Amino acid sequence: MAHQLYFIADKIFQLLYIALMIRIVLSWIPHNPYNPLIEFIYKITAPILDPFRSLIPPIGGFDLTPIFAFIAIGVVKNIVFMLIRLFFTG
Repeated sequence: MAHQLYFIADKIFQLLYIALMIRIVLSWIPHNPYNPLIEFIYKITAPILDPFRSLIPPIGGFDLTPIFAFIAIGVVKNIVFMLIRLFFTG
């Protein structure tokens, strides 16, 4: 059971990392924000990035919030994996 939970959690975190990377690339190129795929990326990443944006202003025109989002996701991932080990392994 723990192996399946690890696998599912790992895939979810990988998708979050990929979505954030796509969001970063989209910030550098012109795009249609009404494209359904782009709207989906924004809906997934906004709840992660917005709290950091309210705390950390852009520095020299650069938005550093994705860096903090990656760190936060890594911390949450480690906590989730630790809890899976704690509760689902012998």
